[in-house]
Amino acid sequence: MSDAVNEVILGNTPARALLFDLDGTLVDTAPDLANATNALRAHHGLAPLPFATIRKQVSNGGSALVTLALGFDIDHPHHSDARAFLLNAYEQAIATHSRVFSPLDTWLNRWQRDSGLWGIVTNKPRRYTEPLLKALALMPDALLCADDLTAKKPSPEPLWEAARRLNIAPCECWYVGDHLRDMQAAKAAGMTAVAVGYGYISEEDDYHQWPADLWFSDCTTLVAALPSMALALR
Repeated sequence: MSDAVNEVILGNTPARALLFDLDGTLVDTAPDLANATNALRAHHGLAPLPFATIRKQVSNGGSALVTLALGFDIDHPHHSDARAFLLNAYEQAIATHSRVFSPLDTWLNRWQRDSGLWGIVTNKPRRYTEPLLKALALMPDALLCADDLTAKKPSPEPLWEAARRLNIAPCECWYVGDHLRDMQAAKAAGMTAVAVGYGYISEEDDYHQWPADLWFSDCTTLVAALPSMALALR
């Protein structure tokens, strides 16, 4: 890790908590969402799409997956029914193949064991988030889902609420995400914005262009930096 990165991490405003986006940042949920997307296609007599094609759209939510699967825009008369079918299929097998990204899983197990403060702020509805976290034995100190507040990312309000629940100032948090809206929310909230390039990013999207403070190309590189972050948390 460069001296510049160390200076940011261990600067005059040390972080006291780590906050994560969920899908594509903390947990690889794409396999189960891809299965649900292809179940929708099969229901309409269509062949499955390649996993790589679906993976790039996962962070854009169920409506985007319906559009990808069937070509139904959000104003299509059958879009709502198709989305309900997809989400029901997903709910029935919500953690069959989903896993915390490695080696973040090992680091986070240790962090939870040592009572390090952390949380999740996601645009995923709580109906799907809670069963997923339970299956993966994840117990964040703060959890904000899409339906918890009237605003969601890229609004900073869910990030502010997470900091409030952790009883710390927003400037004492890092927010890690794999989407432009994550960085927009983090910057607006006054948190250190950490962009990761291993998530569900489309080919035309350059995560290095997002308004972040730190960028990590893969999960291993991110985790290599986290022990240094942890020094500031103590």
